[in-house]
Formats: sequence, C-alpha cells, structure tokens
Amino acid sequence: MSLLTNINKAFDHRIRLGIMSILMVNEYADFNTLKELLDVTDGNLASHLKALEKEDFISIEKQFIGRKPNTRYSATKIGKKAFKDHINALERIINKQK
Repeated sequence: MSLLTNINKAFDHRIRLGIMSILMVNEYADFNTLKELLDVTDGNLASHLKALEKEDFISIEKQFIGRKPNTRYSATKIGKKAFKDHINALERIINKQK
C-alpha cells in the first residue's frame, strides 16, 4: 500500500485544513468565526469553503439572527471520514520518516 493512499487533494491548502480542523471539534462555525480564527479575507475564506462544499465535505446553513444574515458551516459525515483518513495518512508518512 502506497504511503500516499488516502492523501486528499481537497485538504492540500492550510486554510482548508484549518476549516476542517475547526469543524471537526465544533458542531458548527459561522463565517465570521472561521474568518477570525484563520485570519483570512472574506474572498479567500469563501473560495476555500466553496471548494469543500463542492466535495460535500461541509454543509451550509443560512439563517437570520435578528435582522442580520448568518451563515454557518458544519462538517458532513463524508467530510469527517475523508479528513480523518487524510490525517491518518499524514501520520503514517511522518512515522515512516522516523
């Protein structure tokens, strides 16, 4: 079995890794929370969220809080499995290097 088995190109960027890491330990996170935690611009965050959504790794829920729109994101079952597989593959590579 190749060491690169389960390495997922969807997680090849630090921002996508960050988004998924946050969503793995929180039930959900809204756009502004992700933006603050990851220290990224609106456009940058939006493009990475769109890439993860396209893979069905995250789900999006739009709502209003008071009169303000609020968009929150959560990891899907598929996304959680893919991310765990990716992290396990990275750990195998790291451990192989020791």
